[in-house]
Amino acid sequence: MVTLFLITSKVNSQVITPMTLPFEKICADSNYNEFNVTFEIQGFSNSASYVVELSDSADFSNPVTTTILSTTDLAVNRKTIKFAIPQDLVGSEKYSLRIKEKVSGIASPLFPSYVGSKIFSVYYKIHNNQFTINNLKPTADYCIGGSYVLSIDAATESNNSPLKYPSLRYNWYKNNGLLLPETLVASDTKGTYTVTEPGTYYAKTNYGTCTSNSYSNQVTITESTGDSNVAIVSSLGNPFCLTDGETTLSVAAGTNYKWFRDNVLIEGAINQTYSTKIPGVYSVVVGIGSCQSTGSINLQSNDFTAVLDIPKENTIDTQNDQTLEANITTNAEAPNYKWYLGGVLIPDAVSNTYLIKTAGTYKAVVTQTVNCIATKELNFQVSDLGLKDIPNVISLSSAINSWDIPVVYKNAATNVTIISSQGEVIFNGVNYTPSKWEIKDFKSVNPVYYYIITTRDKQEKKGSITIIK
Repeated sequence: MVTLFLITSKVNSQVITPMTLPFEKICADSNYNEFNVTFEIQGFSNSASYVVELSDSADFSNPVTTTILSTTDLAVNRKTIKFAIPQDLVGSEKYSLRIKEKVSGIASPLFPSYVGSKIFSVYYKIHNNQFTINNLKPTADYCIGGSYVLSIDAATESNNSPLKYPSLRYNWYKNNGLLLPETLVASDTKGTYTVTEPGTYYAKTNYGTCTSNSYSNQVTITESTGDSNVAIVSSLGNPFCLTDGETTLSVAAGTNYKWFRDNVLIEGAINQTYSTKIPGVYSVVVGIGSCQSTGSINLQSNDFTAVLDIPKENTIDTQNDQTLEANITTNAEAPNYKWYLGGVLIPDAVSNTYLIKTAGTYKAVVTQTVNCIATKELNFQVSDLGLKDIPNVISLSSAINSWDIPVVYKNAATNVTIISSQGEVIFNGVNYTPSKWEIKDFKSVNPVYYYIITTRDKQEKKGSITIIK
């Protein structure tokens, strides 16, 4: 007789069973971002690990992974995970929650909230302070047939703007007074709203059913039947710093624009913005529907003036120890002074006054050191009355790095011609001064120039000029 033994085995299926969530929605912020989810497991090893996923689409095609803070074993087959949601999460009223085992990818059914819904609100209130719109101006207007754009102001030292956080969206409301509820006029928008009817408007950061302190000031918009004024805003402020480049002038939206500077039409300036680095009185005419709006701004810069009390061309008699005092007058804030002779910094020359004892090419540099950092250069030449000979060698590294000639040839009756070795006429005229010929640097071969000096009585002096380093 043959005895058969029937061997059977029971394979446990792997199942994650949701328990009811202890919350009906998630409203997290910097002060509170800890939430618990409890579930039962079957068929998983003790080493299995789990993640908490959120999704605002039913198929979890693009789930949001949360941060696991801790995992607690309540029983052999029951666990609680404490988790936090990401700060950059895009909030929604349509989130679902599930647990997924990392290795197998097996996921639970959706978790119900304690009110029974498997769809609920999830928001991280990354911005939870008041902010400003319309540059904190309480009123604005637009012409019949037009509109007015309200904008959330950019972040400044005094305005903690929610625009710093790209994930945020906003709801815009119209205030209907004390007796009537507010009207939601636009939901889940970016940072602007176009007003087309009069009223009082404000914005709130869209955190759904979560309460927050992230809301704006209120702006009352009126409809104008005639001309109205528009504000011109300078992107770099007013006054602006010239060294920062061009500032952009902008106005509220219209249908057409004309820009003026000092009452003169700027050709081609027909857009909502105009960029410039030239101070002046700017005005704009904005066409809006059946009427026009105008605006004006006296655009000023933080530039400064610096003036020498001597001309660009000067003379001293070095043989008789004659000197020349140069003084700078400036309205620069906290000015810094530097003086150069032949391109070389003069040590210890750090005031607005310098006593000149040597002929040569000079430069004074004035720097405004606070607020708007800016620099101005003042160039001038000092010739020696005692110069008798016409130089035929110029060294660019010397104090006298320009071609000067005796004073007897520097007048309206004497013609000076300078020609390069290639035949190019560098200078041809009377009243020659060193500033009329800028000698350029060179790389290798020493340049040679030729001069012809023709005096009143038609006497000519000719020669060459060699430039060296």
